[in-house]
Amino acid sequence: MSLQKITRLPSARLLTSIHLLQHQQLLLPSIPPRSAPRRAVTQGEYRRPGQPKEDKLPWQNVNFDLWKGLGGIKKHFTLLKKEFFERWVGPEGKPILEHMLEQNRLVWEFRGPESLEEWVVSSDKEIGGHSEAYLKLGKNNNTCFLYGTLSSTPPRDGETRYSGYCSMRSKQPLASFDRKKHHDWTSFNTLHLRVRGDGRPWMINLATETYFSHQKDDVYCYFLYTRGGPYWQDVKIPFSKFFLTHRGRLQDDQHHAWLDKVNTVGFTLGDKADGPFQLEIDYIGVCKDFAHTEEFAYEMYKKNPEV
Repeated sequence: MSLQKITRLPSARLLTSIHLLQHQQLLLPSIPPRSAPRRAVTQGEYRRPGQPKEDKLPWQNVNFDLWKGLGGIKKHFTLLKKEFFERWVGPEGKPILEHMLEQNRLVWEFRGPESLEEWVVSSDKEIGGHSEAYLKLGKNNNTCFLYGTLSSTPPRDGETRYSGYCSMRSKQPLASFDRKKHHDWTSFNTLHLRVRGDGRPWMINLATETYFSHQKDDVYCYFLYTRGGPYWQDVKIPFSKFFLTHRGRLQDDQHHAWLDKVNTVGFTLGDKADGPFQLEIDYIGVCKDFAHTEEFAYEMYKKNPEV
């Protein structure tokens, strides 16, 4: 009944009609107001399709072991004592004259099982791929032997389109109380390797400390071409040859690698050639090549060009 008809009725019928309208409104189901869905303030970690969800509380992953805690305290105070006395000797515990005249430095040398604990091996198997990578000591426990199988078949998750990589990366060095510790290679200009491969091209990655959070995936890369065969090859790669990438994409704005805070060094294989692979490494070091005078090998854009 419309309002115009209600106003034309007598007073008694008008009250009856109003009462009927109120009774009909009470019988109607209540419709809640529409509201837009709200996102949670804290988002959980990304979980790939097909992986089960972990229904564990945050403190259930913590190991409350008294003896392990006491051992960790002893370890960190030992490192703190070492750092304190090294500062009185010189940079990195060396006399200042030796540090200034140093031309070669051996960073990683694989001479026992404890040397492999400084490295981490990963592959696309972590995201559902089929590649496999393993790390072990070579003959006579004097080399590092990285081997496995590369497969470019993507996982069937409806999201990943490309796959097929295996990598080996050094761990982030830590000081006392799990503070970050960096490699300072400003006195050197060349990366020196002694390797023996199977003819595949490898990508060498240098990850440095960044000043902004959106640069955490910036990596300096260069190619390592192995000859294959039974003979070792000494490879010297100048740091000026490394180019800047972000999540595997080459950047237009290139600049020299920051060698004062190097975090990790890695080797990545992704040449899309399915099959077995192997790479044997004797040592990894840095050196000062006085014959190399190049500052940077790639074109640099001038933001404010000279007139």
